[in-house]
Amino acid sequence: MAAFILFIVIIVLLVLFISSFVKIVPQSEAFVIERLGAYNRTLDVGLHILVPFIERVANRVSLKEQVMDFDPQPVITKDNVTMQIDTVVYFKVFDPKLFTYGVVNPINAVDSLTSTTLRNIIGDLNLDDTLTSRDTINAQMKSIIDEATDAWGIKVNRVEVKNIIPPRDIQEAMEKQMRAERQKREAILVAEGEKQSSILRAEGEKETMILRANAEKESAIAKAEGQAQAVRLLNEARAASIKMINDANPSQPYVELEGFKALEKLADGRSTKIIVPSNLSSLAGTLASAKEILTDAPQDAEINVYNVEKPEAGTPSAHNPKTHDYYAHVEKK
Repeated sequence: MAAFILFIVIIVLLVLFISSFVKIVPQSEAFVIERLGAYNRTLDVGLHILVPFIERVANRVSLKEQVMDFDPQPVITKDNVTMQIDTVVYFKVFDPKLFTYGVVNPINAVDSLTSTTLRNIIGDLNLDDTLTSRDTINAQMKSIIDEATDAWGIKVNRVEVKNIIPPRDIQEAMEKQMRAERQKREAILVAEGEKQSSILRAEGEKETMILRANAEKESAIAKAEGQAQAVRLLNEARAASIKMINDANPSQPYVELEGFKALEKLADGRSTKIIVPSNLSSLAGTLASAKEILTDAPQDAEINVYNVEKPEAGTPSAHNPKTHDYYAHVEKK
């Protein structure tokens, strides 16, 4: 039993001895080796054997990109407004030797450098510029921090301003200003909408009036043209009728018959009418035919007699009912 325990102890000591000088470097890491307390070399990925009791691993350095999220830092703007700003720094170690021997506690060094750089940049800006110039702040911080950390074997890839927290009273003032700006924009948009609506409504009414006026104009023109066409056709029909009668050379009885038809039409109406032929030789016959009309004539009727001379036989007027001088018109006034 004692021999077995001794064997186990020897095995453990052997493993510890071998592990003290046999090193396996994993991916994305580097080992800084010191020989008798001085920097000797940097081990990359793979299996490496050290000199026992003489060489040792001074530092294990990660070569991956790292992220440092720093706590909010109080800063003062150019217009004396104190606010809290926290930043995020993305960096990567490019030289394990400088990272190991360049500065004590590199993470704290980067934190302090970020805080001082941020105060210097914000001190040259007022509140409004600070809130609206994050890209400018990020670029300036990256440039300054990256240049300062080159001596520490650190490459700064990106710096971001994570949060900007102004004082409570400043936040309330900003919220009031924001509400006022939104109300102003709302009022402007409403006014522009009403203006545009009024313009469109006026243009619509104008176009409606123009269209209505054009329609009335075209209607009046069409109506006048129709009336003119009707009058023209009526006159043409009358002229054709007269021409046909004149060409037919109507007989004397036909002319007398047409005259009686004219008398019949003339007798219509309220006024009292008396027809006296200009040819006195036929007065007896005419009086007999107009007996019925003369029966209702008032005693005090004022009579106007128009005598027209009888045209000579054979002329066109002798056969025209409208211009024939067989009768005269007497009308009570």
